[in-house]
Amino acid sequence: MSVKVKEVIQQHENNGKYVDVDGIKTFALDYGTGEAVLCIHGVPTSSFLYRKVIPSLAEKGLRGISIDLPGLGFSDRPSDFNYEFENFADFLTKALSVLKIDKFHLVVHDIGGPIGFALAAKNLEKVQSLTILNTMVDIENFKKPLVMRPFEKKVLGEAELKSISHLTWPIMFGNTAVSNMEKIPREEINAYVDLLKRNDSGKAFLKIMRNFTQTHKFQAMCLKALKNVDYPVQAIWGKDDPALGIEKYGNDVLKYTDVTEIQKLDSRHFLQEEVYKNIAEKIYNLVKNQ
Repeated sequence: MSVKVKEVIQQHENNGKYVDVDGIKTFALDYGTGEAVLCIHGVPTSSFLYRKVIPSLAEKGLRGISIDLPGLGFSDRPSDFNYEFENFADFLTKALSVLKIDKFHLVVHDIGGPIGFALAAKNLEKVQSLTILNTMVDIENFKKPLVMRPFEKKVLGEAELKSISHLTWPIMFGNTAVSNMEKIPREEINAYVDLLKRNDSGKAFLKIMRNFTQTHKFQAMCLKALKNVDYPVQAIWGKDDPALGIEKYGNDVLKYTDVTEIQKLDSRHFLQEEVYKNIAEKIYNLVKNQ
C-alpha cells in the first residue's frame, strides 16, 4: 500500500465510526441530523463509494448514512456469515436499529439494489422514498456482466481477484466506473483495491459473488418494494455504464417499478464518483416533495 493510498484510507476511516451489529464490528459513514438517507453500496465497493454523496446530503439538511456490508470495506469479514442478499437485508435492519433509525429514505446501487429491495420489502412502513442507481431489478433473470463472471468459479475467481492491483485496477476503473478518471486522484482509485482485500485478501468478496440469490421467491419479495408502493420511487442512471447498460437495465426498472422516466447523468457505473452533487440534489428534491 502506497503512502498516499494509506492516507486516503485513513482519512475515510476517520470520517466514519464503528458500531456493533449482532457481534460484527461494522463501519458506517454517518453525517448530518435531518431525515435519514440510507445509501447501500454494491461490489467491489463499500461506503467509500458514497464518501462524496454523504457529506453532500448533510449539506442539504439530511442525515446521510452508508454502512460497509460484512465482508467489504472496514466491516468484519466473518467466515461463518451468510453472504446472501436476504441476510444482508436482515443485517441492515439490525444496523438501523443500532443507529436508532426508524424511518428512512433508501438509495441503492449495484447489488445494493436487491439487498435494498429486500430490506424495503421487510420494512415497508419505514421506507419514505427509494432512489435507484444503476442496479438490477429483474433479479431472477440477471446474467452477470463478463467482468463479474470469473469470480463465480473456483480457482479462476481466486486468480482474477489476485490480478487486481494498483497497476491493473485503474485500467478497469477507467473502462467501467467513470467517464473521466482524470478527475479522480489515482490514490483514491487505488484505495478501492486495498479496501476490497484488506485482512482476508478478498475471500469474503468471493463468497458474495458466489451467493447471488436469484430465486422466484426472492424476486417476488423484492417486487413488493418496487411496484404499487406508498412512497415515491426514482431512478438515476450513469447513462454510459458498460456493465449495467441503461437500454436493458433501465428498461427493466420501467417495467418492474413505479418509475416512469429514467434520469440520465453523464457517467458510467460509479456515478457517485463524478456526479455526486447531482445525485444529492435529486435525492433532496424527492425527500422534500414526497
